[in-house]
Amino acid sequence: MLRVFQNDLLDPDQFVITLELVPGRESRGHALDTVIGIARDAFADGRVSAVSITDNPGGNPSLSPDVIGSEIFKLGMDVIVHFTCRDTNRVGMESRALQLAMLGMKNILALTGDYSGNGFGGQGAPVFDLDSVQLQILLALISERIVAAGDPDPFFTGCAVSPFKSTEAECFAQYAKLCRKNAAGAQFVITQLGYDARKFFELMQVMAHAGLEMPVIGSVYLLTPKVAAIMNDGRVPGAVVTDALLTTVRAEWRDKNEGRRWAVERAAQLGVILKGLGYRGMHLGGIHKRFELVGRILDRMDEIEADWESYWTNFDFPQPGGFYAFEPEARVIQAGSPRFGLTAADLSAWERVHYGSLQRLHDLFFTSGSPLAPLNQGISRRLEKWRSGGALLHLTEDLVKRVMLHCRRCGDCAIQHVGFLCPESGCPKHMRNGACGGSRGGRCEVHPDRDCVWVRAHRRLAFYGRTDEIRRGCVPPRMWELNLTSSWLNYHLGRDHQGGASELVRRCGASTCQL
Repeated sequence: MLRVFQNDLLDPDQFVITLELVPGRESRGHALDTVIGIARDAFADGRVSAVSITDNPGGNPSLSPDVIGSEIFKLGMDVIVHFTCRDTNRVGMESRALQLAMLGMKNILALTGDYSGNGFGGQGAPVFDLDSVQLQILLALISERIVAAGDPDPFFTGCAVSPFKSTEAECFAQYAKLCRKNAAGAQFVITQLGYDARKFFELMQVMAHAGLEMPVIGSVYLLTPKVAAIMNDGRVPGAVVTDALLTTVRAEWRDKNEGRRWAVERAAQLGVILKGLGYRGMHLGGIHKRFELVGRILDRMDEIEADWESYWTNFDFPQPGGFYAFEPEARVIQAGSPRFGLTAADLSAWERVHYGSLQRLHDLFFTSGSPLAPLNQGISRRLEKWRSGGALLHLTEDLVKRVMLHCRRCGDCAIQHVGFLCPESGCPKHMRNGACGGSRGGRCEVHPDRDCVWVRAHRRLAFYGRTDEIRRGCVPPRMWELNLTSSWLNYHLGRDHQGGASELVRRCGASTCQL
């Protein structure tokens, strides 16, 4: 009999266990047999509601989660398919979603994805045609078509969030984007990996404050010294293992049997803390060889569940100078506002001039409420008809925006959504709806020598008291049909995403949440 993850997760009396499996790079052989064997044993055990299948983790090629998920689905074990935006454009993503629907695999974890890794002949071209918010909307629209075609079961879509960020800007960006994901249709949340109990609690407090009622599953990983070192070095984007925790794990593993015992114990302790905090489940990773370790973790959780608060201090691994949205307090969700904006934001003179000048120009020439709007539209219609005039405008726009924004001439400008910074040239993933989860210490996942563009945007907006712009509504994807055309003309003639993608805009509407 098929185990149904959605039913388990929505049952308030259940604490759901999901198990993350990582396919190998081969289409058959021992590695694949091991993954399927773990799934088979998980189904036989009866305590795991679903297995999740990663989608080219680290951006490197591996067996499709759709294929291996289909095989596991036949065993009776429900599957959560990771669905990233990294490797295919929106056409390919829609096709893949239809394929998953036909296969009956409706549980989707919608992710932006890690940056592209190495494949045949070298590094793969990063696509990122959509981001995770836009992917949620795509899946919601396809769900409507699925139901209209006679299938009563739409997609059950989840999203990711990382509360384990060290700066206020990154924390705010994560929670603001979670608001947008919720508005776009996300139905459950799985956290990124970290070992700071206070941060796990912070996420629950923020969601309660913001009125977000999605069930949350916390990530737990069976740490070994090798994996802990990789995460500590930042090679798993978004995962946080501090120097102190790495030192602890290495000491535990001086004896392998003791190390394995401590790994099981740490996973069990964090699992019961999550349950005690009100999380609806635990997402367990790091199981690569056999299911037996999962059984040991779950058995140990049953033994120590009643004493969950006594293990809190075992997960006191803060990042140096890390930001917390709430003061330390009892482990009970209470009313209160997060401490965003208590520290005065600082902005360089250049950033003030850059933001201020672009803001004023935008308000004057590129808002529907501007007194110049009718004149701007009239001039644009004339320039559209006058070939030389259009070329002159395009040349002027290109010169100004290349100097000010390193413009890529996308023809569908989104700087107004990112603190008047360009998401095309400023972000390797072209994120229009908020930061990805891969930043570290405020630095870009792909270019760690520079700040994440969304950290820069937050800095600007916080200085002027406008951070609500990051969590309000959502931004449609870039309109590729406008590439290399004038974004100024496209705006005034109603051709860009602000005038031409109303269905996508309505999906989020003016929806916002309080942070």
